[in-house]
Amino acid sequence: MTELYKLPVFGIVITLIAFFSARTLRTKIKFVLFNPVLVAIALIILFLVVMDISFDDYNKGGKVLSFFLGPSIVALGVLFFEKYQLIKHNIYPFLLAVCCGGIISIFSVSLITVVMNAPDVIIKSIVPLSVTTPIAIEITKITQGIPSITAGVVIAVGIFGNAFGPGFLKLVGIKSETAMGTALGTAAHGIGTARALEVGHLSGAYSGLAMCVNGILTTLIAPYVVIWILG
Repeated sequence: MTELYKLPVFGIVITLIAFFSARTLRTKIKFVLFNPVLVAIALIILFLVVMDISFDDYNKGGKVLSFFLGPSIVALGVLFFEKYQLIKHNIYPFLLAVCCGGIISIFSVSLITVVMNAPDVIIKSIVPLSVTTPIAIEITKITQGIPSITAGVVIAVGIFGNAFGPGFLKLVGIKSETAMGTALGTAAHGIGTARALEVGHLSGAYSGLAMCVNGILTTLIAPYVVIWILG
């Protein structure tokens, strides 16, 4: 008989239990580091280490959940359709903001890694840090980086944006749902968009669209930036 932990349902159940437990913890303790995604990741890693279960066995179910990442991104189009007229009215400043944010992200992280004398493979792996994981990994394959490093950095950036983004924006005087959604989608991709949806539907619509536009922009620019920097 196949062990339970080698069945795809195992990874699915463990992930759902960890996430909903993390959400329950967040509702009871309003501490910024108790981000549901961060806590769920920590719980899953701890469980796998304690039970001596390999990531490959867990990921048989994880791949099933990862499959739904694409459809969930597409589903954001429903919000875009609902808020189309409002977004259309602000489309030019929106595109300008996303393009500026995306370009600054690419160049700033590239220059920081160069100044810190990071290995070339690190530069190749973390340039697409502000776009959603599937796009970032494909960009890393083009630049010949290490996808696992890319995935880790992208998730860390998303969690950081989710946890601290709205607070920081309010601190600097930004209260507009439009601006907040655009900023979270551009800088913190899907995890930031989840936080934008908590702010409001308008913020979520702008965030989802910003994530898509920045993903396209980064895909077109990032490989050439890597070539230029590494010369």
